[in-house]
Amino acid sequence: MQRIAGALLPAVLLLAGLWLFGGQVTDDFRVSMLLTGAWFAVLAAAVVLTGRRYRPLAVPVIASFVVTATAVGGYLTLSTFRDRVVSEQVAMAAPGSGNRLIARGTFVSGAHETSGNASVIGLAGGERVLTLDLRTSPGPDLRVYLAAGESGVADRVDLGGLKGNRGTQQYAIPASVDSGRYRRVVIWCRAFSVDFGEAVLG
Repeated sequence: MQRIAGALLPAVLLLAGLWLFGGQVTDDFRVSMLLTGAWFAVLAAAVVLTGRRYRPLAVPVIASFVVTATAVGGYLTLSTFRDRVVSEQVAMAAPGSGNRLIARGTFVSGAHETSGNASVIGLAGGERVLTLDLRTSPGPDLRVYLAAGESGVADRVDLGGLKGNRGTQQYAIPASVDSGRYRRVVIWCRAFSVDFGEAVLG
C-alpha cells in the first residue's frame, strides 16, 4: 500500500502544482513561470530526499516523478511546436440567410504574433455564435475567452478550448452572455497565463 501511495503522490502533486501555479494563482506570465519552476524544483528535491530516507519507496517515488514530468514535458513541447489547422464551415451574415452581423473585430498580437478576424453572428434561430478566422502560434491549453474591461481576463466567459491555432472555427455563445459587456475575444494560454492575442468587438 505504501508503494502504491508513493507512486501516485508525486504524480498528483506535480500535476496539481502545474494547474495551480501555472494558471490559477496569477495572470502574469513571468510570475506563473517562476512559481511553476519553483514547484518543480521543490518537488524534485522532496522526491530525492524521500528516496534516500525511505529506501523501499525510492523506486516508485522517483519513477513516478520522472514519468509524469516526462509526460508533461512531452505534452507541452508537442502542443507548443505543432500547428493545428481547422477549416470549419462557419455562419455568415449573408443576404437571405436570416443571420446578422452583431459585432466584428481584428486580432492584434499579445505575447505571440496573432492575426485574423472575430465576428459575433446572430443566427436566424436566435442563437449567437463567435466565428474566428485566425492565425496564431500553437501552445498548450489554449482557450477562447470573451472578456470584459480593457485588459486582463479576470471577468471572462470561457467558450472552450481553441480548436486550432490556424483556420476558421465557430463557438456557441451562451444566451446569458451580455455582448455589450464582454467585448474582447482573447486567445488565452491557461497553462501559463499568457495572452496570445485579442480582438475588440465593435
